[in-house]
Amino acid sequence: MRAILVDDTKLARQELQFLLQNTKGLDIVGEAANVDEAKALIEQVHPDLIFLDIQMPGKDGFQLLELLDEVPEVIFVTAYNEYAMKAFDYNALDYLQKPVKEERLKTALDKVRSKLSDKQEQPKELLSENSQVFVKDGENCWFVELKHIRIFEIYDNYTKIYFEEQTPMIPKTLNYMETRLDPQTFFRANRQQIINLKWIDRVEPWFSGSIRIHLRDGSIVEVSRRQTLKFKELMSF
Repeated sequence: MRAILVDDTKLARQELQFLLQNTKGLDIVGEAANVDEAKALIEQVHPDLIFLDIQMPGKDGFQLLELLDEVPEVIFVTAYNEYAMKAFDYNALDYLQKPVKEERLKTALDKVRSKLSDKQEQPKELLSENSQVFVKDGENCWFVELKHIRIFEIYDNYTKIYFEEQTPMIPKTLNYMETRLDPQTFFRANRQQIINLKWIDRVEPWFSGSIRIHLRDGSIVEVSRRQTLKFKELMSF
């Protein structure tokens, strides 16, 4: 399990490093003192876990997560307790208040191990464009072939699905949907959206080397720079 520490206070990072030093199966692969450093480090080392402070100069810990295309597991470590509810809105696995107690830290790490173990289990069969799925939103129900779904979009811990004139929401995260969908047909364009490649009408260059994708229904999806590179690799010979 590869982890990084993100905290603007060097002493806080040292204390956490000390608490973690004898943890089996955990490798601290880097530290960062602010959001910009953390984002660059995450993109470089691709950690499984972030120990993340919230209040830092400039951007805060929540803003860091919003900047990432792929978010590792997160344990917030902060001196304040008023952010706990918001932290779990960001799918944090745990919320530790400074000074961190060794037993609470152990419990948090057990949660991470359990989550990562679940991810490594044999994945379910991928859903192709011809797969038909049952969608229920409130009192409304549909059987939908995936080829008719043009966009999957994050909405808190739900995923909004766009097909025909319908936009129901299902109680699955976008990350989960990505694990079930055939990557040859469904592409993670950015942190918020997965698109059906068969619905693409045209592609245009956008800012800083990124692209925008125009779908046949008139929707426009901005692709992050990192995913733009993946898109070009996927769509090239």
